[in-house]
Amino acid sequence: MIETYRGVVYPNQLDHMDHMNVQWYTAKFDEATWHLFSAIGITSTYIREKNRGMAAIEQTTKYKSEVLAGELLLIRSRILETTEKTIRFLHIMYNAETEKEVATSELLGVHLDRIKRKGCLLPDHIQEKCLELKE
Repeated sequence: MIETYRGVVYPNQLDHMDHMNVQWYTAKFDEATWHLFSAIGITSTYIREKNRGMAAIEQTTKYKSEVLAGELLLIRSRILETTEKTIRFLHIMYNAETEKEVATSELLGVHLDRIKRKGCLLPDHIQEKCLELKE
C-alpha cells in the first residue's frame, strides 16, 4: 500500500454528535484517490492532454471508529484489480497517532474518454503501474 493522504480533522467537519461527518470521510477518500491515480499515471497533465479521466461507478465505505476534532489522519491505498477499462481500489484510513484503522472505502472507477463521455481502454503504461500496486 502507498500513502495517499495525510491531514487533520477540523472542528467545522464535525456533526451534531461531535464526530467527523460522513461527507468529510468521502472528501478525504476522494483526495486520496487523486494521489493514487497520479501514482499510476493518471495525472492532471494526462487528463488535460489526452482528454481522458476517471468516473466513479461504485463506492462502499465502512466506518469502524469515531474520528474527533484534532485527530491526525492518514490514508493508504492499493489497487485490487483492473480490467481493460476499470480499476478497483481500496483506501484504508487510519488515526495517524494510534495507527488504528478508522474507515475503509473500496471504489470502482472507469477510464473515460472525456469527449465521447464513454468508457475507454486503459493504456498499457497505466495497466503496468496498476500491476505494481496490486496487492
